Amino acid sequence: MTLTRSKALLNLSKAALDAVLAAVAFVLGYYLRETLPIPAPSVGLGPFSDFIPMMVVQVISVLAVFYFTKLYHQARAVSRVDELTTIFGSVSIATMMTVAISALTWRNTPFELDFPRGMILYAWELAIILIVLGREAHRRVWHRLRMRGVGRDRVLVVGSGEAAQAIIQKIQWSPYLGYDLVGVVNGSEGAEEVSGAPVLGEKDNLAEIIESNEINEVIIALPEGTSRQEVIRLVSLCQRGSVAIKIFPDVFEFITTGVSIDDLGGLPLLSVRDIQLRGYRRSLKRAIDMLGAGIGLVLLSPYFMLIALIIKLESPGPVFYTQERMGLDGRTFNMIKFRSMHKDADKGGRGWTTKDDPRRTRLGSWLRQRDIDELPQLINVFLGEMSLVGPRPEQPTYVEKFRDHIPRYMDRHREKGGMTGWAQIHGYRGDTSISERIKYDLWYVENWSLWLDIKILVRTVFSTVLALVGIRNENSNAY
Repeated sequence: MTLTRSKALLNLSKAALDAVLAAVAFVLGYYLRETLPIPAPSVGLGPFSDFIPMMVVQVISVLAVFYFTKLYHQARAVSRVDELTTIFGSVSIATMMTVAISALTWRNTPFELDFPRGMILYAWELAIILIVLGREAHRRVWHRLRMRGVGRDRVLVVGSGEAAQAIIQKIQWSPYLGYDLVGVVNGSEGAEEVSGAPVLGEKDNLAEIIESNEINEVIIALPEGTSRQEVIRLVSLCQRGSVAIKIFPDVFEFITTGVSIDDLGGLPLLSVRDIQLRGYRRSLKRAIDMLGAGIGLVLLSPYFMLIALIIKLESPGPVFYTQERMGLDGRTFNMIKFRSMHKDADKGGRGWTTKDDPRRTRLGSWLRQRDIDELPQLINVFLGEMSLVGPRPEQPTYVEKFRDHIPRYMDRHREKGGMTGWAQIHGYRGDTSISERIKYDLWYVENWSLWLDIKILVRTVFSTVLALVGIRNENSNAY
């Protein structure tokens, strides 16, 4: 099957599934309204055949709204939270369109369409639930097909340094995205490969490399500071080969996704940061932190007691482990964790934790793999030292090192340190690239919103639940 046909089949199958599920929701809504005396005493609706025209209108409305909200033109790794929000709004709009059409039809004529209120409610709710579940099943099927070679794009990475390495590693670690990494252009001078990907030549020969290797997509990931003229030149070379082109943003573009337009006496300005919002942001985040931490501590307290008991039984020493971290505005505090290492693990000095740290206890390894050792930080959140969401706080010793080598590193301290964050849900945690992690932290600081915090929390909880039940989440970054 050709790439074009597989992509067409992907969208057609998705649309067909949406249509079927919208129709099923309508049918179930009819029978529920006939059976349940909610929201009013049940009355006879007549035969279902009378409602078939209205069902057709509902299905067409759903498909039309989905098309215009780009639910059939989505990226490979779409956020499930974003998709759920879009589906909720789109089904709601489609239902209102159907109700409007029902109200505008001629009464007491063959063209009359009726949509009882109870059916409206049931069909709307069921359509959202069924379509969300159907799309998840559809996504998983296509992930399996892509991993088996169906609908895969031959991709070429243009660039060098950490930006190109980050792109290459993401492709290598995410086979479900459907990319076959052909190679790299403009790799390090004299290098034969970059992160395991072969170097195919220099950027001046980009057009020929694209044609000879039958490339479908080019990702440009040049080092920071590359001139815009160079990027434009590379784009023009790619266009000769009629391929899809994507550009990995530099630091300024990365942190200013949410810029707004301001003016200075008629002169246009880009507003990167509005400090007037800082007080409002902190108050809102603090209220959410106190509510979330309070509920979490109450609900999890029995499990805290069980974990504490097992820790004491397995190895001598305290249940909790505290470590000095740097938080908001550079102030330090003691971050609380369940002890996951042996009592004398820091005897030779506190070091950087690695994946298979021999200092861990057996329970500690299990706790750290599932991030359960971090849960006592709800106490830090409740006390106001941390937030549920934010850049992960670091030890002052490492902060002093990083601030001298990484531009704008201290800007991440404009927010409280978080139990989870934008960088962590994208895989940048533990022993990973600090400079790449900081880009995500800065983007979060500059683009904070209540909805963004909710997304991060949902994705964190979902990944944690999957880890607890022993399910490997192949697409943890898409929530």
